Amino acid sequence: MLRHTAAGSKRRYERFVSPFRQIAVRIDDMTDATDARLIALLTENARAPVAQLAQRLGLARSTVQARLDRLERSGVVAGYTLRLSERARGGICATVLVQMVPARQAAVLAGLGRIAEVETVHTTSGRFDLACRLRAETTEALDAALDRIGALDGVKATEALIHLSTRIDRG
Repeated sequence: MLRHTAAGSKRRYERFVSPFRQIAVRIDDMTDATDARLIALLTENARAPVAQLAQRLGLARSTVQARLDRLERSGVVAGYTLRLSERARGGICATVLVQMVPARQAAVLAGLGRIAEVETVHTTSGRFDLACRLRAETTEALDAALDRIGALDGVKATEALIHLSTRIDRG
């Protein structure tokens, strides 16, 4: 277990190692490390029965259920969801790097939000301001989405990186 305090901040993080992944969980939103261990188990299998979670944590089933209820109420656990594999989702995936006029960020983000092929948008440091993940059914649909992104008011330049295969997916 590793504790880290961010420079100039009071946020504390702990890293918990599961057999499948390492995750950093913000401790400020939880009471203790047991909550973080519970979250680590849920990231491995969100459908795990409460009885199984309790056994792995060495706690009573009712205790684990109470912790889950509290984490849900407080918003730490926002929900449980299904993740499809890349193969099952199909289509063509790309990362589009966007350089924009800083004063037009709100307009660019609003425009990206209207493009159905845009799945995620992240702000970045460096030469490009945004990294967008797109998914389209065909190369033609991807090309059209790229054209719409390039035409947005405030976009100075774009660079598209087509995903060929996924080698590691922790998420």
